[in-house]
Amino acid sequence: MPLPHALLLFLFLRLALFAAEDLPLRPSDAVSLIAFKSKADLDNRLLYLLNERFDYCQWQGVKCAQGRVVRLALRSSGLRGSFPPDSLSRLDQLRVLSLTNNSLSGPVPDLSALPNLKSLFLDRNSFSGSFPPSLLALHRLLVLDLSRNNFTGPIPLGLARLDRLSSLRLEWNRFDGAVPPLNQSLLLAFNVSGNNLTGPVPLTPALSRFGPSSFLWNDGLCGEILNKACSSRAPFFDAASPATQQQPLVQSAESSSSSGVVVLSPPSPKNRRKKTGLILGLSIGAAILIAVLLGLISVFKAQTKPPNSNSKSAMAASSSSPGEARAGANETPPVREITEMPSKTKTIEEVERVQKSGNLVFCAGEARLYSLEQLMRASAELLGRGTIGTTYKAVLDNRLIVTVKRLDAVKTAVTGGETFERHMEAVGGLRHPNLVPVRAFFQAKGERLVIFDYQPNGSLFNLIHGSRSTRAKPLHWTSCLKIAEDVAQGLAYIHHGSRLIHGNLKSSNVLLGPDFEACLTDYSLSVMADSSANDDPDSAGYRAPETRKSSRRATAKSDVYAFGILLLELLTGKHPSQHPFLLPTDVPDWVRGTRDDDVGEDGQLGMLTEVACICSLTSPEQRPAMWQVLKMIQKIKDSVATDENTYAGYS
Repeated sequence: MPLPHALLLFLFLRLALFAAEDLPLRPSDAVSLIAFKSKADLDNRLLYLLNERFDYCQWQGVKCAQGRVVRLALRSSGLRGSFPPDSLSRLDQLRVLSLTNNSLSGPVPDLSALPNLKSLFLDRNSFSGSFPPSLLALHRLLVLDLSRNNFTGPIPLGLARLDRLSSLRLEWNRFDGAVPPLNQSLLLAFNVSGNNLTGPVPLTPALSRFGPSSFLWNDGLCGEILNKACSSRAPFFDAASPATQQQPLVQSAESSSSSGVVVLSPPSPKNRRKKTGLILGLSIGAAILIAVLLGLISVFKAQTKPPNSNSKSAMAASSSSPGEARAGANETPPVREITEMPSKTKTIEEVERVQKSGNLVFCAGEARLYSLEQLMRASAELLGRGTIGTTYKAVLDNRLIVTVKRLDAVKTAVTGGETFERHMEAVGGLRHPNLVPVRAFFQAKGERLVIFDYQPNGSLFNLIHGSRSTRAKPLHWTSCLKIAEDVAQGLAYIHHGSRLIHGNLKSSNVLLGPDFEACLTDYSLSVMADSSANDDPDSAGYRAPETRKSSRRATAKSDVYAFGILLLELLTGKHPSQHPFLLPTDVPDWVRGTRDDDVGEDGQLGMLTEVACICSLTSPEQRPAMWQVLKMIQKIKDSVATDENTYAGYS
C-alpha cells in the first residue's frame, strides 16, 4: 500500500534535516578518539561508545567547538597502554591535549599534523625514546610538559625555534648532552632538573631568568647561572691507561693540512731523544739548585752561632751554672726563630684556620659587603629566641640590613671549632629560591654568629597566628597548597641536593620572601647542638616520636614528620600544641571541622590532608621521602590548575 504523500514528505524532511546536521560535524573525530582508546585504555576506564549520534562531544575529557574536538584532557584517568599513531593526530582542530599522570608507555607518535596545538601535557607517564621530533613542527605551541618520563638522548636545538613557548618542563627524564640556547622572550617556566645534562648552561637572556633550581641534579652542568665554574680543559692529572702511558699521542703534521680530520700518531724517535735530553737537563739543573740552597742554609746557620762557638765551648756551656746557661740561650734568638719556622708552615689549612678565627667568614664566594667591625657597630633589634640561639635584626652603617643568629655557647659546646667551620661552609654553600641564604659566619672564644639575609615580610607563624583574631578563618586552602609546595621544594633540596637535614622545621623558621614565597631558615643548625638540651616548648609538637628521646638525632624522616605537622597547622590554623591525638582516619574530619569556607575542587583539600597524615605517621619507615612528598603536592596542584582555567587564553 503506497504511503500517504504527507508521510513521505515528513520522512524526506527528516532525512534532509539529519543531512544538514551532519554537515558541520565530523564523525572522524569520534573515530580518532575510539582509535586512541583501543590502545591507550587497556583497562577500559573510558566509556566511549558510538551508540548515539554526536555524543562524543559529551565524552569524558572532551570539549568541542562548532562540532570539532578542541580539547582533550584525560588527566589521572587510569590509562594504561600506548599512544597509538594515526589516532589523535587526526584531530586537526585540537588546541589542548593533556594525558598527565597516567601509565602510558612507549614512544610518542608523530603529532606534526596538529598545527593548532597550543598546550601539550604528557608528564608523569612512562613514555620512552628520544625527544619527539614532530613537536618541533608545532610552531603555535605555548606549553610543553614532558617531565617525569623516560625520554633519553639530547634535547634538540630546534626547540629554540618555537618562539611562542612560555613553559617548558623536561625534568626527571634521562636527557643527556647540552642545554640548548633557548632565548624565547615569553619563556616564564623552565625546568630540566634530574637529567644527565652536561656542559655550560648558555647565558641567554631567557635562561638567565631562571636560577639554579631549574637545573638541579645534573652533575655535569656548570656556568654562571649555576655559580659553578666550568673547566676550560680536560683534567691534566687524570690517570691514563697503561697503553696511553707507554705511547703518548701527539698531533701529526699531516693533520693540519687535512680537511677537518685530525690524525694522531706516536712521537718520532728524534722527538723522543729531544724529550730525554730535556728531562736530563732539568734533573741536573734541579740538583744544582738544591745544592746551592743547602749551602746557603749552612752559611746562614753558621752566622747565627755566637762567636767562638765550637764543640768545646758548647760542652763548657753545658757544664756552667744555670744562670749562665739561660744567658747564653737569650743571646741567640735567631736559633729560636729557625726552630719555629716549620711550625708556621706546617699546612695551608692551619694558616687558613688562623686567618678565619676571629674574623667574619663569607660563604660560597659572597662579596665582602661589610666587616666584623661594621657588624659589631650595627644597631640591633631582638627578633626572637629559638632552640639554639637568639636572632637579631642588624642595620649596618651602609644601610644594609641582615639577620644575625647568635648561637647559644652552652648548647653548641659539643661541636668543636673545626667541625663548626666545616659544617658552616657546607651549609653556607646551599642556594635555593626557598632557602634564606647563609651569607657569613663568625666564631671566636665561644662566640658564634650566623648571618642570613633579612626577610621583611615576617614568618609563617605570624601569618597563621599573629594579628589574627581568634575567630578568623584559616588560610585559604590554595594558599596552603602554595606554601606547602615552597616548603617541600626547600626541604627536598636540602635532603637530596646536599645530604643535609633541616633538623628544626617549624612555622617560625619559615619566612616570607619579597614575593611572599616561603623560605626556610635556621636549617642544619640544630644538628650542632646537644640534642638533650632541646627544651624549646615551641618545637616540641614538631618533633618526631623517635627523636623525643635524647639519644636519637634528627634525620631526614624526622624532617618529613615535622613537615606533616606544619601542613596540619597550615590547614587548621591550630598550633601543634593544640592538635588533638587522633587516628589518621579521623584527621580529615577534624581538618574539615576547623574550616567552614571551602573544601577544594574535587577534594584537593582532602588530598592535602592525606599528605599530612602520611608524613606524620609514627613509624619513620612508613613515611615517604621528601621528593615523594613534593611529587604528591605537585600532583594536587596540577589537578587544581585545570586546562580550562589556567590556559583559557591559549585556545
